[in-house]
Amino acid sequence: MRYSTQLSDAVHILAYIAVFSESDTVTSDILAASIETNPTNVRKIMGKLRQHGLIHTVNGRPKPTLSRPVEDITLYDVFISVNEDTRLIEVDDHTNPRCIIGANIQQALEKEYARLQQAAENEMKQVTLADVLRSISTSAVNTDPENAEIVASFL
Repeated sequence: MRYSTQLSDAVHILAYIAVFSESDTVTSDILAASIETNPTNVRKIMGKLRQHGLIHTVNGRPKPTLSRPVEDITLYDVFISVNEDTRLIEVDDHTNPRCIIGANIQQALEKEYARLQQAAENEMKQVTLADVLRSISTSAVNTDPENAEIVASFL
């Protein structure tokens, strides 16, 4: 089964922009190297983040900025920007309609999955980019104390 990493990649991009906001070279190539993806994927995600008002970019200028303070960007905001109408859990609608389970499982799961989706969304609304950056910063300093200067504002 294939799963999407767009939410993680989008949070990664936002965190990178926040930490390196003073840099004049936050390019899609640099972001792609950090995420270990391709620059086209980064530009696609950044387009969605821009479209949903989470970042500002200027064509030809490698200095994206966050549109809001990190305390005001939630995981839910990021999830909606990259997933739009996609749900976290999808029902497999390709089951055998002649089977007692296959014919009825979608209806049974839809109700439960809707409940789980709502719970997950409510939880995502409680986690901010600031929370994620605090965790990243703590780990970075624990790994190498010399990182403290770079992430000091998020500790």
